[in-house]
Amino acid sequence: MDARSSPFAPESLLDLSETGHASLFLGITRVWEVLPHIARYLEERLEPAILGEVSPRATVGPRVRIEKGCVVEAGAVLLGPAWIGEGCTIRPGAFVRQDVIVGNRCVLGNSCELKNALLFNGAQVPHFNYVGDSILGAHAHLGAGAILSNLRLRGDEVRVRLGQTLFSTGLRKFGAILGDRAQVGCNAVLNPGSILGRGSLIHPGLAWSGYLPEGAVAKAAARPIVVEDPSAGR
Repeated sequence: MDARSSPFAPESLLDLSETGHASLFLGITRVWEVLPHIARYLEERLEPAILGEVSPRATVGPRVRIEKGCVVEAGAVLLGPAWIGEGCTIRPGAFVRQDVIVGNRCVLGNSCELKNALLFNGAQVPHFNYVGDSILGAHAHLGAGAILSNLRLRGDEVRVRLGQTLFSTGLRKFGAILGDRAQVGCNAVLNPGSILGRGSLIHPGLAWSGYLPEGAVAKAAARPIVVEDPSAGR
């Protein structure tokens, strides 16, 4: 497969003008190859600073940069290393662990947890979400309770499925890549190595694996069955 035309090429999924950290993608042919480089990037470039508004009841570690216009509310925990872009809202109960880069105007909400993740501008992780070893494109959105699972039960290498073909990633921990404007419904689970094309949609409550093409919608195959209870009313 030609790397330039691959659905896994960064430019196939992400508008690199929607992040201030596009240099992460230099020389990258498959988008997941960025994930092991986030820690080194922060180590070399992060200059800790608090330029936004931080509640005295929030916890912010020494290796965190919070840009202007951000609001970090009471009860949020940012351990770092982490780089939070301009105009973000970090709500109570948000837990930002190590090696997290957040773009401008993003939302990290109640009881969400992020680790080794890159969020492009306008991405939203608003309620009860886990985002580990993952990338969210510009204006991608997770519904309440949506989980990006990053570790296989056996703990072996994560591979990406495209049709009947499995692509090696060399990664033991790899959650999901959401293209620009992709949306994941409430309580859906993206299994390790899931990749969603631009503007695609995962319906609520669905467990998804593999590649979902640009603009596609993944729905549950069966609807709930309603039966009458013969003992009702007795």
